[in-house]
Amino acid sequence: MTLATSQPFTAPLVDRLSVRLVVDSYFDLFMPKATHPHVTIEHVSRIPGRETSTLAGEWGLSLHLESEKAGDTHRYLLDFGYTPEILLRNFDLLGIAPEQLDGLILSHSHRDHYGGLAGFVGAQRAHLRDDLKLYTGGALTFREKWSGPRGGEPVSVGAPDAASLAQARVETVCCDHAHALGGAFTSGAIARQSFERVLPNTLIEPTPADHFTEEERRGRLVPDKHPDEHATCYVVQGRGLVVISSCGHSGLINTVKTAQAVSGVTKLHAVIGGFHLGAAPQDYIDHTVAELKSLAPDVVVPMHCTGRGFIAAALREMPEQTVLSNTGSRFTFGV
Repeated sequence: MTLATSQPFTAPLVDRLSVRLVVDSYFDLFMPKATHPHVTIEHVSRIPGRETSTLAGEWGLSLHLESEKAGDTHRYLLDFGYTPEILLRNFDLLGIAPEQLDGLILSHSHRDHYGGLAGFVGAQRAHLRDDLKLYTGGALTFREKWSGPRGGEPVSVGAPDAASLAQARVETVCCDHAHALGGAFTSGAIARQSFERVLPNTLIEPTPADHFTEEERRGRLVPDKHPDEHATCYVVQGRGLVVISSCGHSGLINTVKTAQAVSGVTKLHAVIGGFHLGAAPQDYIDHTVAELKSLAPDVVVPMHCTGRGFIAAALREMPEQTVLSNTGSRFTFGV
């Protein structure tokens, strides 16, 4: 896949964007206050009136997105963590109103991103808008995936349940190409054009349309190349492009360049989310940081599966751009 396959379109423009970290791996009650010239940072400690409860962490990611343009506000929930229990707990503690959500977005179909989806919809369906839509990267989102040690017996890690979503009156919208939402846009399929490669993770059963050898098609599971993964992005007035990479299996640099190509916006204001470098070798991480630095983002907020190696390298090579996060943190860009 190359950038030539991307479909240019007019990206929405917003005056302000707030990204709230609803689910991530940990919660630090004593996260120190922080300031940055390009983003307003708000960390959460004790919640007034809820002092006997705290936010909870688990392996997974969920982000609440709120944008505003000329007084018109749009809100989306991007990804749903590993379990509905943690998502619903943090949603309640943070005081996020489900009835205000304009839609749901699923970045890709790994359980640490879709695991809380069905339970969240089931618990909140009466409060959610009637014409609720789930935006996914494509029909392959609902294919079963497998995991397991090299040479070991693969174990199914499941897939989002399309039937239960339909029963709950949630319409699925497959965003194979860039798709404009209220204030936001999805990247569509992420072009593979950099040095990056899909690092080992899940397996999937090939289909006749997949580009695998005949031997691979004979009942074998093959590496998942994540063709259905997409990023959620914004263009902030006077600031530039904000790219949210929930996991970035297709490569962080590939993700950013695809967002730039489909939006026509080259100025990179911020990169946020999981960068899937936790298990990557250090030379690969260093290469990624160098390439990201050359793209000159104003803000870099690593989360979830990014890994300590990247965070350490980014703090060393891009100390003025790198911002640390915590479950409950809110980052606001623009006016």
